Amino acid sequence: LMLAAARLSPFQASWFHRCTPASPRTLITRMATSSSDNSRAALQATPGVTAHPDSATKGFIFQQTMYRIKDPVVSLDFYTRVLGFTLLSKADFPEWKFSLFFLGYYPAEEVPEDPEERSKWVFNRPATLELTHNHGTESDPDFKGYHSGNSDPRGFGHIGLSVPDVGAACKRFEELGVTFQKKLTDGNMNHIAFIKDPDGYWIEILPQSRGA
Repeated sequence: LMLAAARLSPFQASWFHRCTPASPRTLITRMATSSSDNSRAALQATPGVTAHPDSATKGFIFQQTMYRIKDPVVSLDFYTRVLGFTLLSKADFPEWKFSLFFLGYYPAEEVPEDPEERSKWVFNRPATLELTHNHGTESDPDFKGYHSGNSDPRGFGHIGLSVPDVGAACKRFEELGVTFQKKLTDGNMNHIAFIKDPDGYWIEILPQSRGA
């Protein structure tokens, strides 16, 4: 139990220790009941929060999360085959020696064929993942990889995927040889798991409903 908790960030470890065997609630339940007043009004009154965003931000979209990868072949296989993402767009910049890959949970048949239309379409889709490959890292024996954010100095933590059945998803991940940071059976938070992608970035696997 302590070993599993030690592998988590301070925030995750706090949740880990507060989930006791007598109360095996999901993270969703914990978050929903963590405050005596979790109403919309209370959320907007949270210190630092602007209750009424500037009208100039209307139409803004949280469009992408980007991180760097060592080998695009390995990473694209993981995200498309293991996690079911669709490759939405790619762009190569040989003069600057890097390539970009945009992925998301959108059907392939929705992706426009025309490159210009595709670009407009992609940048209007929320919650895409941008993978950046700096050419040569995949074959450089001296390249030591990228910092995942989960060792000192800590910064970036993880992305998260909500799934219909966490148990079934994790069973499949195990069968596919995916590396786990935290399995469902580690500790008492037995409704969420953390896996790692090929570069060591953490991915939280959580239920879409409380009973999952």
